[in-house]
Amino acid sequence: MEVEEDTSWNGVEHTGEEAIDVDELRVMYCAADSFQQYPRLAHYQTTHLRRQSFYSLPQAHLRLLSSPPFNYLETLSKVDDCIDSNAELSRAIFKAALSNFNLGVPDEKSRTATGTLKIPDEWAGCAKNGDVDKARSTIRQFYRDWSAEGKRERDVCFRNVFKVVEQEQKRLKGGEKLRVLVPGAGLGRLVFELFLRGCIAEGNEISYHQLLASSYILNCCERAGQYEVFPWVHGFSNHRTRRDQFRGYKVPDVHCMSETMRVQEETGRVGEMSMTAADFLCEYAKEENAGAFDVVAAVFFLDTAPNLIRYLDVIYGCLKPGGVLVNFGPLLWHFEGVMPNKSENGAHMSGGDDMTGIAEPGNFELTDEEVMELVTKVGFVVESRETGVEAPYIHDTESMLQTVYRASTWVARKPVIKVDTS
Repeated sequence: MEVEEDTSWNGVEHTGEEAIDVDELRVMYCAADSFQQYPRLAHYQTTHLRRQSFYSLPQAHLRLLSSPPFNYLETLSKVDDCIDSNAELSRAIFKAALSNFNLGVPDEKSRTATGTLKIPDEWAGCAKNGDVDKARSTIRQFYRDWSAEGKRERDVCFRNVFKVVEQEQKRLKGGEKLRVLVPGAGLGRLVFELFLRGCIAEGNEISYHQLLASSYILNCCERAGQYEVFPWVHGFSNHRTRRDQFRGYKVPDVHCMSETMRVQEETGRVGEMSMTAADFLCEYAKEENAGAFDVVAAVFFLDTAPNLIRYLDVIYGCLKPGGVLVNFGPLLWHFEGVMPNKSENGAHMSGGDDMTGIAEPGNFELTDEEVMELVTKVGFVVESRETGVEAPYIHDTESMLQTVYRASTWVARKPVIKVDTS
């Protein structure tokens, strides 16, 4: 059966009326370049500096640790091999970004195939260490979102979303498709899973590291298990054995186009999917998004808000009357401790009602109970809630250090007629 043309996307939809400005171009090129620079910086930080420290040891200690059962220098060589394996994925993301996001220019000096692209000279090497750290974190996240072993983590936080979606689909008239918004879509796995379930799934993401990587895995990857990632190899602490440190995972666990065709053959119906690259607050407060969605699936998202009232107001506004917000996540407030924005002359910027997006001044943190109170104050009706749900996140089950979130998950509905909560 032929798959519809809109079952995947190349790149993202750039929102906003004006062309991309220089600042946004810089962010895009820094993200792309960081995937190219990942192996160089990872080798330097992870093994080169350790070799320097190792050779500074007393000769007797060096000989001891170079011999069995320690074989420390062999360990560092194995780490380099694992980084090289990760780099196969990072370079693929980089190359795809140059073409899919129109970032590349012809490389006339290339001795490989014609049509090879490179970063324009003025942006070459623009990624800083912080950008490369984000690329490394993105590669690690493939374990959670696109490996078979990461399914355990995905199931915990996706389960309630799928349950709500199934219930809401039963409310629809024949032929209609549920419109679901996934803010903070990351590497796009939840968007893809909702698409396979027949939804019109729209992801939103502000990080170009996530956008470049998700675009590659959804559209360009040639087969399941094409790459092997080693998420634990960059750190040397809390490993019980070296074998634990060198565990690798095949990604992706499914080939997206093959899986799409399989589901299409079995069910005769898949949905549509798209991704927007934009500030969530600015994009979904627009008039054209008012009352546009049946469900908003907020997974590990609400605690990214500097001002949760803004988030909830925008979500409320973009839901249809009777629409549902399903939330899953902890409260690791991303802006905790961030100083208020200041104007150029150093004065604190005053608050106001005009929304300028996630960068607007002001932030606060609430407890889980206070969040629920705020949800009702905004106008939602809470239909269910569960707390203390154990939720691992890129979790090494063999590590000597175990950290697991105890997340909150709940479902809140926008009334058909807004309830007066004053």
